[in-house]
Amino acid sequence: MKQAQVCIVGGGCVGLTLALGLAKANISVVVLDAAPTQALPADTYGSRVSALSIASQTLLEQLNVWADITALRACTYTHMDVRDADSFGKITFNNEQLDLEYLGHIVENDVIRYALIKQLEQQSNATLMFDTQYQQIHQSESDVFITLKSGEPIIAKLLVAADGANSAIRKQFNMALSFKDYDHHALVATIKTKEPHANTARQVFLPTGPLAFLPLSDANTHSIVWSTSPSHCDELLKMDDSDFNKAVMAAIDGQCGLCEVQSKRAAFPLKMRYAQQWVSGKVVLIGDAAHTIHPLAGLGMNLGLKDAAYLIELLSSDTKEFASPRALRDYERTRKLDAQKHIAMMQGLKELFEGANPLKKLIRGVGLSLVDNLGPIKHLFAKEAIGK
Repeated sequence: MKQAQVCIVGGGCVGLTLALGLAKANISVVVLDAAPTQALPADTYGSRVSALSIASQTLLEQLNVWADITALRACTYTHMDVRDADSFGKITFNNEQLDLEYLGHIVENDVIRYALIKQLEQQSNATLMFDTQYQQIHQSESDVFITLKSGEPIIAKLLVAADGANSAIRKQFNMALSFKDYDHHALVATIKTKEPHANTARQVFLPTGPLAFLPLSDANTHSIVWSTSPSHCDELLKMDDSDFNKAVMAAIDGQCGLCEVQSKRAAFPLKMRYAQQWVSGKVVLIGDAAHTIHPLAGLGMNLGLKDAAYLIELLSSDTKEFASPRALRDYERTRKLDAQKHIAMMQGLKELFEGANPLKKLIRGVGLSLVDNLGPIKHLFAKEAIGK
């Protein structure tokens, strides 16, 4: 039988960040994940990347894992270029305008996960159990009892569900969920371009949805996230490489020259999920188990890491009673409010930039142009965009 103060189900980036933060705060932790451990990332880029904000970087620096991430592979971005393909609207800003060294980093999720695992393997009070599934979860007033499929029991004072958007734990404990289908699929791929990216993160809003070009460590290579209608996404997946390359270059209006796809294309449906209840006794939701959001601003990973940071702070400072109801209510109230704000903001942006309605086009064009030309408003917009 294993005993720990915290059991985390889900070994993705958010769950592992929480585990590392707790372990470094002398809180014993067990991580369960049905997937295998993360192998050293290959020379080729992974298809899933995150735009890590400066706040996320600060958290990972505090956990002494940031240097390991950048030593593997990461790309700073110093410029952002956001434009509407269907109007004259455009906004650009750079690190110098905000008195920053850079705006953030584009990092593959596999790289983040690998670095976190390597750090956790050095923590004596952290136990990682990959290729491991649980069979049953029960809780009393003071403990959570997890039975693995092997029959081995685990007892913890707190169970954290970091098991993703379709969280089985959320369903088991009947935590109500608000749900909206964005009617978008996100296509991801790695693209090589004739012109270098110059450390610029680009996003163009097309009538069918946004296309992001995110710079990678190779000067001419981008990770793209193309959010579009399911039918258009299906068309893009079925194209041969030559036709797809032309479609991507046309969509980005040739900003980076000729495009050449370097990877397989993958796609996944986009849905907004928001758990109305994040705490049930000694069971807590975190990351995608609690909220998912449209990727048009790259906020998903950063929101999850903010959940982890707040929970680390609360659990490590709660000296009278570990994982007290007061602390868990504080976590739920604070993080729900932040998630609500960002979900609403993304929904508003999606609706504003979607379609070819003439009034919307005028509002988009005038609005972006005003922001781009008004210093104080542009400064606020830029700081919100990079999570400052």
